[in-house]
Amino acid sequence: MLSNESAGNAVAASDSSSSHRVYVQVAKEIAIKILTGELNQGEKLPCENDLKAKFGISRTSLRECNKLLEAKGLISSKPKVGTSVEARQQWHFLDPQLLDWIKEADNVQRFLTQFLGLRKAIEPEACSIAARYASIDHRKALSISFQNMKRAAACHDYAAWTINDHQFHKTIFLATGNPFYIPFANILESLFKTFIDESSTGGRFCLEEHEAIYDAIMTGDAFKARASSQLLLNDHNQKLALVTPS
Repeated sequence: MLSNESAGNAVAASDSSSSHRVYVQVAKEIAIKILTGELNQGEKLPCENDLKAKFGISRTSLRECNKLLEAKGLISSKPKVGTSVEARQQWHFLDPQLLDWIKEADNVQRFLTQFLGLRKAIEPEACSIAARYASIDHRKALSISFQNMKRAAACHDYAAWTINDHQFHKTIFLATGNPFYIPFANILESLFKTFIDESSTGGRFCLEEHEAIYDAIMTGDAFKARASSQLLLNDHNQKLALVTPS
C-alpha cells in the first residue's frame, strides 16, 4: 500500500526541484511501488480523494499523474470501476522515463538481468551489421571510445571506463543505420551505467573482449564481430544473479 511517509518524500522531492512538476514526482513514486510489486497487478489504487490527501496535490495534478502512468502502461482507469494496476505485459519497458524509474527500484537487479537477456538477443547482430555498414564517422567515434577505454583500464579509472564503454556500445547501435536498432542507443542511455555498475566483475574491464569487437568492426569482419559480442555477453563476464522471469 502507499504509505504516508513515502508520499511525503515524493512531495518533498518535488519542492526541492523547480524543474520537476509535482505530478511527475507522484507518478514516479507510484510507478516504483508497481515495479517492486508493492502494488500488485490488478490491485485497485486508492480513490481520488484519498490520493489527493495522501500526496497533498490537487485533482488536476492527480489526473495528470494518472495520465502519465497510463501512458507507461502501468495503470488503467475505467468509469465506475476505478484505477487499477495493469498486467505486467502491458508495461512499456522501453519507455526512457520508465527506465529511469526502474533504476531506483529496490529490485533493479531483476530488470537488469532481463535487460542482459535482451542485449544477448540483439547486440551481437548489431555488431555484425555495424561491421558491414558503419560509416567513416562511426568508425572514428568507435575508435575514440575504445582508445579512451584502453587508457581508463590502464589507469584503473572506473568512471572514465563506464562513460566510454557506454559510448562504445551506443555507437555500435547507431552504426547499424537500421531505424529499428537505433532506438536501443537511447535505451542504453538510461540503463547502461546502472548495468555496468551492477554487472562488472571484481573491477575487470573486459578490455580484450571489447578489443575483439572493435577490431572486427574496423576490419569489416561481420562474423567475428557477432562472435566477439556473444563472448562479451556470456554469463561468465557478468555477476548478475540468475533471476527467473515473473
